[in-house]
Amino acid sequence: MRKLVLGLAVAALQLVVGASAQAADKLTLMLDWVMSPDDAPLIATKLSGAFAANGLDVEMIEPADPNAPPRMVAAKQVDLCISYEPQIHLMADQGLPLVRVGTLVDTPLRTVTAVGDGSIKELADLKGHKIGYPIAGVAEAIVGTMLQSVNLSISDVTLVNTGFQQVQALMSKQVDAVVGTFRNYEVEELKLNGAKPVVFYPEEHSVPIYDELIFVAHKDSLKDPRFLKFMTALRSGTIFLLNHPDEVWDEYVKEYPDRNNELNKISWRATLARFSKNPASLDRARYEKFEEFMLTHKLIDKKVPVDDYAVQLQ
Repeated sequence: MRKLVLGLAVAALQLVVGASAQAADKLTLMLDWVMSPDDAPLIATKLSGAFAANGLDVEMIEPADPNAPPRMVAAKQVDLCISYEPQIHLMADQGLPLVRVGTLVDTPLRTVTAVGDGSIKELADLKGHKIGYPIAGVAEAIVGTMLQSVNLSISDVTLVNTGFQQVQALMSKQVDAVVGTFRNYEVEELKLNGAKPVVFYPEEHSVPIYDELIFVAHKDSLKDPRFLKFMTALRSGTIFLLNHPDEVWDEYVKEYPDRNNELNKISWRATLARFSKNPASLDRARYEKFEEFMLTHKLIDKKVPVDDYAVQLQ
């Protein structure tokens, strides 16, 4: 019955598309990395026919280098890319011609996570322990702020650069905790590996809440009508996903069979509540507050007006 409902929904949207599908405008979107459960609304929007119904033919591209997407947009080699709110503040500080035009995941995903012998139960128990981090900068600011919330400082721990091998570093006891593990993926991976992670959430320990995944465009392209069509379609696709998560999962693993594993299936469910239901909407106060956080920690040199790096399409 559920597959029948899905089929009827897709068929209905395809009827709306009709002959206009052949005249769809091409739009290129570069992902932040490989297609994953974080991108589920995009898969649902394509599957449901919402892109086509809004006159779009969207090509989704996986980058060879995860640092490349913003550079590709800045060079006008792709129309949009997925990036991170902390990155848009850094890019605005550097004067790059990039602007946030939408949100994919509107809550933080990063955490500070510990495993081990049970000696770490509370955040304050991190004192005297080794904490791994992937890249210097934002991760250090996050863990430093969290420690301050329990009357500790960064000098009370030892920071270790583990790169992106954080699960391995924890499981091999190279470090006692890590900052940057995603609550919808690495935390679940630890559980599948038999660990009992102790998870601390930045937004519960004085770190301002922020958008984890955002859509970024070139400043010169803000009047491009395709972008508002994209956000309109994505809003429909996200609701479609929330109504039919299992069916969209089936289509995802049919197209990407190498992603069909237990970890991705758990992550798929764990991410559903994190997606923005109104991706074009902009919370200006949130961006201003996180910019202040970045400035306080000397990650940026100056304040930049929000309108220079984040907009709500009209």
